[in-house]
Amino acid sequence: MAPRVIVLGRQGAGKGTQCARLVAEHGIIHVSTGDMLRAAVAAGTELGQQAEAIMNSGGLVSDEIMNGIVAERLAEADIMENGVLLDGFPRTTGQAETLEQILADQGVELTATINIDVPLEEVTSRMMARGREDDTAEAIATRLQNYEDSTAPLLDFYAKRNKLVVVNGLGEEDEVFARVQGALAL
Repeated sequence: MAPRVIVLGRQGAGKGTQCARLVAEHGIIHVSTGDMLRAAVAAGTELGQQAEAIMNSGGLVSDEIMNGIVAERLAEADIMENGVLLDGFPRTTGQAETLEQILADQGVELTATINIDVPLEEVTSRMMARGREDDTAEAIATRLQNYEDSTAPLLDFYAKRNKLVVVNGLGEEDEVFARVQGALAL
């Protein structure tokens, strides 16, 4: 069965890098929340039109709309055939429960949730080194705290379902990639 994987990790943990390598090596489809929203808007789907109106007014897209967009995307042929790396979804336990139902309706189940674990000090250092304008020490601390607050319940949710794999995100890119592949048994 094609893998269905959720990728978690603090900002600066290397999620994007590892997802890109999994795509290149195994052909799994990488889907981020932002990409899904933009694709739904571009396609002009009913949910995409609803999301566009909310985003244009500066609001946050509701779980109901986000869940619908995810369900539409996960049903597409490329994901059914090649599997998916979900990046940025689910963000809440409510979304996680909905994802379980979406996958069950498709007759598939979640392969794993990978948490690329990198200590706070290291991800802070990595983000400071990027030199982006919005990467101030205060902004980084706030983003990391928001991540901790929203992700801790997800880690517990998937651990209870024996679907959580914690991967050490320290070391060279190749070492981390080998750990990620090992965790997924690819």
